[in-house]
Amino acid sequence: MPSRFTLYSWLLVALLPALLALPLNSSARGGREGHDHDRARAALQAGEILPLPTIMARVAQSYPGHVLEVELEREDERWIYEFKILQPSGGLLKLEIDAKSGDVMRQKTKGSDARSGR
Repeated sequence: MPSRFTLYSWLLVALLPALLALPLNSSARGGREGHDHDRARAALQAGEILPLPTIMARVAQSYPGHVLEVELEREDERWIYEFKILQPSGGLLKLEIDAKSGDVMRQKTKGSDARSGR
């Protein structure tokens, strides 16, 4: 019988195209949604950011848990992926990742016995 991790991995692969079709910034509203999506696509095509599946694979290897939310934001001339992950311990892990390099810039945990994957 496949492990729970394997099942989640296959589920992620199956749902990834649908996730990529959604706006990357969930706070975008109204007319901005299309604009934000276009900016993210242009940044990807220009090589300013790594593809979301690449970042998600790296996060999954180092930080186990269920990804609740992913946002792509532009801060101080830098693109940043923000992840919220529900950890197996029940804690909430927030990661800020440099979208160009894939490096974790900041991590913060909340909740009972919350520990990062590192």
